[in-house]
Amino acid sequence: MPDIPITIACGNYDRTAAIRDGRVKVEGCAVTYLPLYPEEIFHRVFKFQEFDVSEISLSSYLRTVAAGTAPYIGIPAFVSRLFRHSNIYIRKDAGISRPEDLRGKRIGLPEYQITAVVWMRGMLQHEYGVHPREIKWRQGGQEQPGRGERTPLKPIPDLDLKPIPEDKTLVSMLRDGELDALFTARAPSSFLAGEPHIGRLFPNTRAAEMAYYKKTGHFPIMHLVGIRKTLAEQYPWLATSVYKAFCEAKRLAMIDLTDVNALMVTLPFLEAETRETMAVMGDDFWRYGIHENKHDIDALIQYAHEQGLIDRKPALEELFARSMFEIAKV
Repeated sequence: MPDIPITIACGNYDRTAAIRDGRVKVEGCAVTYLPLYPEEIFHRVFKFQEFDVSEISLSSYLRTVAAGTAPYIGIPAFVSRLFRHSNIYIRKDAGISRPEDLRGKRIGLPEYQITAVVWMRGMLQHEYGVHPREIKWRQGGQEQPGRGERTPLKPIPDLDLKPIPEDKTLVSMLRDGELDALFTARAPSSFLAGEPHIGRLFPNTRAAEMAYYKKTGHFPIMHLVGIRKTLAEQYPWLATSVYKAFCEAKRLAMIDLTDVNALMVTLPFLEAETRETMAVMGDDFWRYGIHENKHDIDALIQYAHEQGLIDRKPALEELFARSMFEIAKV
């Protein structure tokens, strides 16, 4: 039986590099790997279902599953995870020095549904008592005007959420004082350029994120991998083959983090940083698997429901391919 041709659209990550360069094979498949930025992947996958296997926003995926419209089925390879304290940007003259000061402020975001800001709002509500309905949300393009929500968003009762003018961007409105803060997954150009009006809510983000992990145990999941349902149904073995490949690629990347013979990443203290992270978060700090990540998955489902993004909480069995719940071991 010849290998089936599949396209994989995913970020250009160290933890997927071995699939991209062919060191790790997807059993039974001839892979075309498309290394794209997440924003482009998500636009193309949720609008047009262009890819057979794709990196997918966990928040948007939850929305399609809850609505019964998901064209993909998930595997628990969480290729993007990130603490998000560093992605809350503020105007320095807006009277914001602590999370509680965000009440009543005008906060821009690229999309209300993106996973990063779902985690940020969940953190604000559960760690600092600031409810999303206490904030004036303004949605639009961060660097380019005209961005909308990737999946249709129904009105959320009692939520002040409005689009910004079509000819404006979040960065320009923050610069002009029309916004007080910005929640975003991508650092704004104004911050990267060192413009004096903008700073971070948590200046010492590393300390804040370490404390958050030690208190909550959450290492926020951003993206998972999805397989086109029609393809997974046609080839019942495919989900396991894809998952095994992503796990093996991550295993190889983890080895590179502690290889002191020749640094694989352009960071002088790479091994020391890795060991420090392991001391806090465990040796397998970037965990794949359903049971291993249930704590984080349940939290995001709860936040999405509380924030009006889903009308019901999907069960784990709806989110992942059936074979993912019991992986063969030697």
